Amino acid sequence: MSDAPSAARAVVIGCGIVGNSLAYHLTRLGWTDIVLLDKGPLPNPGGSTGHASNFIFLVDHSKEMTQLTLESVRQYREMDVFTECGGIEVARTEERMEELRRRMASAKAWGIEPVSLVTPAEIKELVPYIDESILLGGFYTPGVGVVDSLQAGTIMRQQGIESGGMTVLPNTEVHALGVEGGRIRRVETSKGTIEAETVVVACGVWSPLLAALAGAHIPLVPMVHQMIDVGPVPRFEKSSRAIEFPIVRDMDVFMYERQDGTSLEIGSYAHRSIVHDPEEIPSIEAAALSPTEFPFTQADFDPQMVDALDLMPEIVGDESVGVKYAINGLISLTPDGMPVLGETPEVRGLWSAAAVWVKEGPGVGKSLAEWMVHGESHIDLHSSDVARFHDHQKTRAHVKARTTEAFPKTYGIIHPAEQWSSDRGLRHSPMHEREQALGAVFYEVAGWERPHWYETNAPLVERYGVEPREAEWDSRWWSPIINAEHLAMRDHAGLFDLSAFAIFDVIGPGALDALQRSVLAQMDVAVGRVVYTPVLSPGGGFRSDLTIMRLGDEEFRIVTGGAHGMADRKLFCDQLPDDGTASLVDVTTAWTTIGLWGPRARDILSSVTSDDVSHETFGFGTCRTLEIGSQLVLASRISYVGDLGWELYVPIEQGARLWDVLWEAGVAHGLTACGIGVYGTTGRLEKCYRAFAAELESEYTVVEAGMSRPTVKEQDFVGKEAHLRHREEEPAAILCTLTIDDHASGNGVKRYPLGREPITLRDGTPLTDARGRRSYVTSAGAGPSLGKHILMAYLPRERAVEGSSDLAVEYMHERYPVTVDVVGARPIFDPDNTRIRS
Repeated sequence: MSDAPSAARAVVIGCGIVGNSLAYHLTRLGWTDIVLLDKGPLPNPGGSTGHASNFIFLVDHSKEMTQLTLESVRQYREMDVFTECGGIEVARTEERMEELRRRMASAKAWGIEPVSLVTPAEIKELVPYIDESILLGGFYTPGVGVVDSLQAGTIMRQQGIESGGMTVLPNTEVHALGVEGGRIRRVETSKGTIEAETVVVACGVWSPLLAALAGAHIPLVPMVHQMIDVGPVPRFEKSSRAIEFPIVRDMDVFMYERQDGTSLEIGSYAHRSIVHDPEEIPSIEAAALSPTEFPFTQADFDPQMVDALDLMPEIVGDESVGVKYAINGLISLTPDGMPVLGETPEVRGLWSAAAVWVKEGPGVGKSLAEWMVHGESHIDLHSSDVARFHDHQKTRAHVKARTTEAFPKTYGIIHPAEQWSSDRGLRHSPMHEREQALGAVFYEVAGWERPHWYETNAPLVERYGVEPREAEWDSRWWSPIINAEHLAMRDHAGLFDLSAFAIFDVIGPGALDALQRSVLAQMDVAVGRVVYTPVLSPGGGFRSDLTIMRLGDEEFRIVTGGAHGMADRKLFCDQLPDDGTASLVDVTTAWTTIGLWGPRARDILSSVTSDDVSHETFGFGTCRTLEIGSQLVLASRISYVGDLGWELYVPIEQGARLWDVLWEAGVAHGLTACGIGVYGTTGRLEKCYRAFAAELESEYTVVEAGMSRPTVKEQDFVGKEAHLRHREEEPAAILCTLTIDDHASGNGVKRYPLGREPITLRDGTPLTDARGRRSYVTSAGAGPSLGKHILMAYLPRERAVEGSSDLAVEYMHERYPVTVDVVGARPIFDPDNTRIRS
């Protein structure tokens, strides 16, 4: 007889830290009939949780990852499986010390206290067996600790079982996943078939194989992380606890060292990237230790032992201390370094909980359970959404290329604008050759190569007197040409390649109703109207923001950013009616988009078309088809850069021709090719335009973002009830625009914050709103037309005072005075929108 129940509310596959946590939290949220299974034995089924080093550092430059980590630590403490020991990230170089100063800012921005920069002598006091002479300093977090992840999993499973809502099936292998009509229906296991319409793949390094059984993708690879235990260590022989000294991250050589009882554990991210395919992982029976503990390759680790000897000669240089344990342990890595969470876009009801490490496991479990039950999580998970991947990003070749590049960056110093170098050149716009000839410096998004600035515009720097940035970090991945292109656009006109837009057509008799359910704005507008709208979460926060054109009675076109395009695609597909009266068609690669903006934009456009493009005939927020020579061009009069102009859409094979026509016509009007540095940063910030994943996240409301409309439409939409409530409440914070008053650092070098830095009082006291959220810079960049560096930040309501100059931005452990220029959404440049509506 089968040991498996014949049906379940949900099946969670995988008894590692995240599977245990997710199943447990689903029962806490009221779900019953949960089946948690694993092909391995318990408590250690053989996945990465079983050999994890189990230490948790709290501070990450990613707010999302930090919040997941802090929530995990809270739960570990609650289960009494967390041992606080402190942790120090040490620096051998000045470049690393600068990074540690940046870490101090992130800690303050995310509310992690206490933290401090420590001297070599102070490091020696905390870790007496270290050679402090090779160090310049460190970043000390007392709240760092070690967790017993296997015990945590056991506790959560037991509590789930005791609640009556969970059945646990160890030694149960999944043979097949049944899919019908695009939805998961059943799980076929070695102990019988379980009918279920919700299945979660929480299988770590095996997750791609399980997802493939249903025709879905979970883009990750098993990557080797080497670690050894040496001992017994004489200094540790009298220890009363498993760990009594702070964990050390030797960041410049990509290693860590920590006490483990009488042993010292040494781990490395400095060796070559060793990638495996999931199919190469042995069975439990065939594995020498466990399936995810591969044989140790000594040659890869030898150079790291030299580094470990330099740092801890007392232990590593002691010939009586031998190697007790050494493995090539498998961990999960993804193409962008983030977890893979959420319902898969390919199969409804099939969820991913993959690429989750011990440090964020319980936080992910709780957050994903909330998403499954309530439709959203208390932590914004947009960076981890499985739906974020474009098709090419799901291929094995791409995943291997990016993770091979990413592995050595685990302890690397990563610039906020840093670009990937692997697997580039996949998606070229039809204007690519023209852009290369103009010296385009390409940045990549969603596989598209986008010009960020053009080197042939270098003479504009001198013409406009644009200052360079003296500090190397501030000028990395930036050019003064961006500011010069911006000023040329403001004076004359700029031409932009916007081919990376994701474009979806929603068509059919049910299209209007589907969109009304999906977005905040009223979509029952005249044909030819262009509507900018937020897309809300059930709790009234932001899931996206985008524009929609009404092209016909039953035809609408959604235009959104390429980076978040696939997640947006899923949002709208989820709202389509079951009766088939509306459908969504992805036409991204059928169309290309060219932006034309600036005070001379109308002169240029009118010179190439006989159609009337005057303001009276072609008003702002409308779209229509123009004849430009033999091309039919869909022109949309909107602007993300705050100047007169249009987005121009043509079939992708005609894009180069349209570019050439506009370029030739623009010569007489001072037309300049402008990069995304203008479009996404300088132009946007001067107009105080909000951006998704920067200002717009699910933890902030429409009211707080200053985007409330005079009225709310009668039709129901996702988040409406919460939005109406928010409109009646006082906002806890208000999005404001600030400018820096003095850029001079302590050594006289002007510094330019890049974003995510804390906003404080002048004395460094952090700002916290009534909901416990710290104020930090959501976006930062130059405002060339204003001659100022612009910051956007949510400020507590009592601090949101225009003209206030009692605040500062903390950057690289120094504070710079700022002024609150705008409270709310009024543009700092051209506040009456005269230019855009001219």
